[in-house]
Amino acid sequence: MLRLAFTEAKKQALEHERFHHPHARVRRKMEVLWLKSQGLAHQEIARLAGVGGKTMRSYFQEYVEGGIGRLKDLHFRQPQGELMAHQETIEAYFRDHPPASINEALAAITELTGLTRSPTQVRFFLKEKCRLKRLKTGVLPAKADNEVQAAFKKNTSNRVWLKRKRASARCSL
Repeated sequence: MLRLAFTEAKKQALEHERFHHPHARVRRKMEVLWLKSQGLAHQEIARLAGVGGKTMRSYFQEYVEGGIGRLKDLHFRQPQGELMAHQETIEAYFRDHPPASINEALAAITELTGLTRSPTQVRFFLKEKCRLKRLKTGVLPAKADNEVQAAFKKNTSNRVWLKRKRASARCSL
């Protein structure tokens, strides 16, 4: 069984961090330790904090091993895909040769790395992991024929953009 001793400074630090730390999991850890510092029983602490007994004991163990600083450490499992090993190569290639479509990007990635992924996975990888943006493309108009435009403007039947003349007749009541 762990015997935990809390100084007055540590109690105040726990009380402050249980409300002001930016991450909710750290706030919960601080809450559990603060309740322990108040002398509550383990069953009562687990009930009030909404954690299981094993979780509560792991928080106590973290505190014993490293104090309040250890409680602030967050270690989430973040698996890395096989494409992440080739990220630099893929980014460099696509900066020099931007693909016209996701299917073209998929073919290039397969050729570069030998890994086959779905279009959705390739789109997510390029957008979120490589921070590449899709290029906006548009159609440029063909060069205008000046003679045809001049003939069009001179034709009176085509002048729909001119202002209409106001009626000169007045209404009388």
